[in-house]
Amino acid sequence: QVQLVESGGGSVQAGGALRLSCVASTHTSNCMGWFRQGPGKEREGVATISSDGETYYADIVKGRFTISRDFAKTALYLQMNSLKPEDTAVYYCAAREFSSCYTDARYFRFWGQGTQVTVSS
Repeated sequence: QVQLVESGGGSVQAGGALRLSCVASTHTSNCMGWFRQGPGKEREGVATISSDGETYYADIVKGRFTISRDFAKTALYLQMNSLKPEDTAVYYCAAREFSSCYTDARYFRFWGQGTQVTVSS
């Protein structure tokens, strides 16, 4: 079992930035990712990163968000710049049991509790 704990959410004005962090209870070199669920919306993939650093970004966040990981600290990060009101959501950190990466939440077994990000206009 891998336990994930997110932090770094909060409220910011449009155009601002936030950095989300996720710490895993055990070392994992498998695929990890960030997902989000906005009010009245389904959970969607934001970004994923493989064990060798290959990244994927949803089109709506490309150029604004950056995912990274620190294996030594078993940490996952999401740097979010140029935030927009439509980025408002609960953001979840997730980890797979395998190294291959997918953007579908159904492929991720381990989930954090989520952290709220609110962007005001």
